[in-house]
This record gives sequence, C-alpha cells and structure tokens, in this order.
Amino acid sequence: MSPKNLTRREFIKTGTLAAAAGTLLINNPQSLLSAPKEKVRVVLIRNKSVLSDGGKLNPDIIQEMLDESVRVIFNTKETNQAWKKIIKPDDVVGIKTNVWSYLRTPAELENAIKKRVMECGVTEENISIKDRGVLRDPVFQKNTALINSRPMRTHYWSGVGGLIKNYIMFVERPSAWHGDSCADLAALWKLPVVANKTRLNVLVMLTPQFHNIGPHGFSPEYVWKYYGLIVGVDPVACDAVGLKIIEAKRKEYFNEAKPLNPPAKHIELADTRHNLGIAEMEKINLIKIGFEEGRFI
Repeated sequence: MSPKNLTRREFIKTGTLAAAAGTLLINNPQSLLSAPKEKVRVVLIRNKSVLSDGGKLNPDIIQEMLDESVRVIFNTKETNQAWKKIIKPDDVVGIKTNVWSYLRTPAELENAIKKRVMECGVTEENISIKDRGVLRDPVFQKNTALINSRPMRTHYWSGVGGLIKNYIMFVERPSAWHGDSCADLAALWKLPVVANKTRLNVLVMLTPQFHNIGPHGFSPEYVWKYYGLIVGVDPVACDAVGLKIIEAKRKEYFNEAKPLNPPAKHIELADTRHNLGIAEMEKINLIKIGFEEGRFI
C-alpha cells in the first residue's frame, strides 16, 4: 500500500488493520504492531490555521486535527467510534505529556485528548495529565490505558526526544538511561506500569526543534512552524517519521547533510533490538493530510 495524500474531507477506507483495532487494542495494544502483511498506519496531519502569525495555538483546530487523525487511524466516520475502540468507560487513563518549559505539550492538545477520553465514559477522577511525578500519581499508579504525547526536538543525550523517550519519567533515575546515546530507551516500554497499555501516540510537530547546543539547549532560531501532528498506535513508527522530517529540515537549514550528534539510534534499536515497533519507512503506511508546502517527507 503506497502513501496517500488526503484532503481534510477524505477518509481512508482500506486496511483490515484499522478495522480490527477495537478488539485488538483494548485486549493487547501491541498486537496491532505485529499484524501480518499490513504496513503500520501513521497519520501526518498539518493545518496552517492551527497557529496564528504570533504563534498562538487555535484550540478548535488542534481538536479537529486530533479527531481527524484518530478517525483515519481506526477507519471510522465518527470520532467517538474511533475513541471507543481504544478507551472503555472503566479505564483508568494516564495522559503522559511533556513539560519542558521551552517546548511543552500544549495545554490545548492535552484538553482535546481529555475531552475525548471523558466522552468514552471515563470519569474525571480516573484521568490524569502529567509528566514529572507520574510514579507518585495515583491515577498513573493504577492506570489501565495510556495516551502518549510530546513535542519532537533534538536532544543532547538521545539525538532526538520523541514518543519513545517520553516514558523515561517512569523510572526513578532517568539519567541512568543516558548511556550509549540512550540506545535502550525502548526497554522502558516493558515496565509493568506501562507495558501493553499505550492506546495512542501523538507526536507534536507544531513548532519542532531541529538543532540544539548543549544539555537542555534551546534557541528560537532552531524551531520552525511546521503546523503538524504525527499520530499512530506505534510509537517507533511515529518517531521514525518525525526523525525524517527533522533530518530534512537540518539539511535545508545548514545547506548540507548534518547528521545528529549523538545519532538517534534508539529509534532503530526500538525495532531491531527491542521489537517495540517499526522503524523502517518502507514498512510504514504514512497517510499525509492537509498543508503540503514544506512537508519534507
């Protein structure tokens, strides 16, 4: 199945993978990733109206982008049908975000996710939105379902920080995972508190960071308005798509191929060493929706 370019009014109508999502995801989220003869479905959605000229985020547009992505991923016409394939009324839901002050998961996106989870019948006391402190959060301690969302950015220790790395707060000493360019971050996903519980991944590509200098480095010079989200069940596939975009932007900006230092090898190893998901672009069914200019992929 080749990648598809869709308008905002079109839906993907093919693929048994998405049609089977409800039963497979609720009982075993990882089972979708190993379904035979199907490429992993990832949505890249962009809308230039999501950000004003001054950089203010439009909450209605971010909700629309999330909703359309989820409908396409799970092959439904209605948004609530898609969410009910992955969230049950009795679920305890942790929404794992990222609060890095320079480039955090937008509150508008957090609220959009929470709204849809509550519409599935989950009570507010059974939902928590958190980054640091998840191990001491009562909801995360007893969670039955996780939604994972964070911005994509270059990173001093891991090459890039994306969805795979976002679970590093589920250990007491995150710095212990920095060795060898954070090669084994995917092993975090085997911890009992998170194993087989992630129902959806949302990689924020609204204003990603494509270069940094030093630990926790940030400069407005190295972010740009990309107006996008990358959404999927497979965190490895989503990160792989995001990495390709970061690499392409670096090449454009520096007028030459400028490899990440350190390399973001944890993404490939999440596939080849840890079997968490798919990192090969040839095995990803990338569905592109919306704004095309400057897409880089």
